[in-house]
Amino acid sequence: MLQLKHLRKSYHVGDSVTHALNDVSISFRDQEFVAILGPSGSGKTTLLNVIGGLDRYDTGDLVINGKSTKNFKETDWDAYRNNSVGFIFQNYNLISHLSIIANVELGMNLSGMLAKERHEKAIEALKQVGLKEHINKRPNQLSGGQMQRVAIARAIANDPDILLCDEPTGALDTETSDQIMKLIKSISKDRLIIMVTHNPDLAKEYATRTVRFQDGKILSDTNPYKPTNKKNTFKLKRTKMSYWNAIKLSFTNIMTKKWQTILTAFASSIGIISIAVVLALSNGFQKQIDSTMSKALAKYPVSIAQTATDMNGSSNDKDDDDKNVKNKGYVTAKQSEKQQNTHKNNISQAYVNYIKKINPNYANNISYERGVNLNLLSKVNGKVNRVQFSQADPNSSQAQAASQAQAMSSVGVGSPIFPTTLKAKKGSFLKQNYQLLSGSWPTKSTDLVLVTDNKNTVNINALKNLGFDVKNGNKLKFKKLIGKEFRIVSNNNYYQELPTGTFAPKKVNASMYNNATTKLHLRGVIRPKNKDSMALLSTGIAYSDKLTQNIIQNNKNSAIVKAQKKSDHNVLTGQTMKSAEKKQTMQTLGGSTIPTTIMIYPNDFDSKDKVLNYLDKWNKGKAKKNKIIYTDMSSAVTSMTGGLLSGITTVLVAFAAISLVTSMIMIGILTYTSVLERTKEIGVLKALGARKKDITRVFDAETFILGIFSGVLGVVIAYLLTIPINALLYHITDLANVAQLNPIHALILIIISTVLTLLGGHIPARMAAKKDAAIALRSE
Repeated sequence: MLQLKHLRKSYHVGDSVTHALNDVSISFRDQEFVAILGPSGSGKTTLLNVIGGLDRYDTGDLVINGKSTKNFKETDWDAYRNNSVGFIFQNYNLISHLSIIANVELGMNLSGMLAKERHEKAIEALKQVGLKEHINKRPNQLSGGQMQRVAIARAIANDPDILLCDEPTGALDTETSDQIMKLIKSISKDRLIIMVTHNPDLAKEYATRTVRFQDGKILSDTNPYKPTNKKNTFKLKRTKMSYWNAIKLSFTNIMTKKWQTILTAFASSIGIISIAVVLALSNGFQKQIDSTMSKALAKYPVSIAQTATDMNGSSNDKDDDDKNVKNKGYVTAKQSEKQQNTHKNNISQAYVNYIKKINPNYANNISYERGVNLNLLSKVNGKVNRVQFSQADPNSSQAQAASQAQAMSSVGVGSPIFPTTLKAKKGSFLKQNYQLLSGSWPTKSTDLVLVTDNKNTVNINALKNLGFDVKNGNKLKFKKLIGKEFRIVSNNNYYQELPTGTFAPKKVNASMYNNATTKLHLRGVIRPKNKDSMALLSTGIAYSDKLTQNIIQNNKNSAIVKAQKKSDHNVLTGQTMKSAEKKQTMQTLGGSTIPTTIMIYPNDFDSKDKVLNYLDKWNKGKAKKNKIIYTDMSSAVTSMTGGLLSGITTVLVAFAAISLVTSMIMIGILTYTSVLERTKEIGVLKALGARKKDITRVFDAETFILGIFSGVLGVVIAYLLTIPINALLYHITDLANVAQLNPIHALILIIISTVLTLLGGHIPARMAAKKDAAIALRSE
């Protein structure tokens, strides 16, 4: 029951209400059918104005089924239109991009009905109006009469209490009008129908009650209603369009203008493409750097020598800036910065044991140089000669040779000893980093290998020290090298004590050679696996640490070692020695197992940091003089290149991000255009009970789809662009597969595109939601 208390007169309109403005005439009935009449050429208001605007017009108090609507909110009217009222418009107001059945289901979408039930009701409604066979067609595939039948099916599908018909035959010919009126007449048996018309004959033929209005006054009423008090039986079910239905509705609209959508998405994706390409190049270059640096780790392992440079002790003396130096009349004596930062590492057996316990997952290969003299002999052209495994110039003094060896070992390069592998299951160090050119891999401590560089060349001094008479550019065949034998003589057989109490090497002879018990054999020739890999070992003879340990074990109780332990003079030269010099001499003679240099080879970049953390734990809480300072040459290069690349990437991404802002503005313009194009659809949705939130949700869903599509399109195009970019870079730099788009970056860019698009389109979506329904329906 609806009751309208007009300014001058009270009247009831069955279970609905109409409203008159100016000289509009309204006919109605409270049981079956109502016709609304008006003079020719008179102005009229649509029924949407009446039902949708009662909360805005000063018409008094409307009572629905005993409930006053005086305090109704806008959402209450939305729910009322959806639950209780069905609209049949003069111009059908079907949504062109939806199918017939989708148009009919639209009102039920808002009522929250389940999809299956909704579909069944829509089919039943279309069957009732005789259009069951046309359910999958679009509105533009139907005649005017058929489209009006669809509008009727949409109005009755949600089973409303009232049908409001706004000139339902105004756009139809006479024959079709008659068919539609008969259909409406049949429907009026089940529900109240209120119809506006300018055709008095139509009203006279079909209406059972007629009320004429003019200038806001009732002129006549064929069956006046007498009001009675009624209990409040009013109930409303709130309307709500689900996000999924909003997405489906927007997707269907987008698919009707595919090329426009594709072009817009492409324009919007330009920013994503720019950033994706920059990130792909940055990611690829970073991988190239990481790969190069991981190879550099082999050449520059973490080195621990007896003497190191403390990088944290660098001075920052700003007073000595050469721009500010004045003539003070004197000079200042000062140590060089290198001398000031020189640190003596006291490598003890406890520290060596600590190194041995390092996790093999961080560093599986560790090299120890012990500085022991091998006392080597070899036959050269049938004659026994002293030889050595060294790159030092054989014509230089012993001091010069020692200095060269220490300089090389202090930075972790040029080692003749291949590392000890902690876990054999992880693979041999040599097999992982070198390829076998000839012979076999070493299996015993007495097996040697000859190491070449990537061009199969060997340091000439290394070959001369082995007893080969070679000149620069000479070539030696593998068969002349493989199997060559060397013998190690023990200290007691190699040195003799002189009457002066000093020791000197004995004269080399065949007997000394034949009595040597340790025989070494050159088993193979190896070189680095590829041209890009750094040299792990110095070219020349390489041997295992196990060999040096065996030599020390054999010589630790020799006469010369015992004599050196008791004396502060060098037993070979007779010169007085300091503590450090005596320690070094003992190592040379094989009287000490303490390494002169330890080199740790991390498994990869991530492991290197864990290795450094492990080494730092040893120094925790110790005084500076007791700390062990290591040298990590690769870290400076890594931090420099990594930081530079990161900075460049940030700048390029910032510039590319400007285009994202442009894309967001473009999306806003596109959404506003879509609002203009779909104004009538907004009116239809509001007439069916859609809330402002629902209208906003529909357009937000459209920008959401467009944002995802733009992001995916941008990522795909960027990925395709990496193909020619990689080809060009390979042609210029010989670097393969540089541009690599990280999948995580791609996903983040899609999310950014979606969020920015939603932000850009939300304001136009809110504008759409605020549109007046009556004005929206009158738009073209």
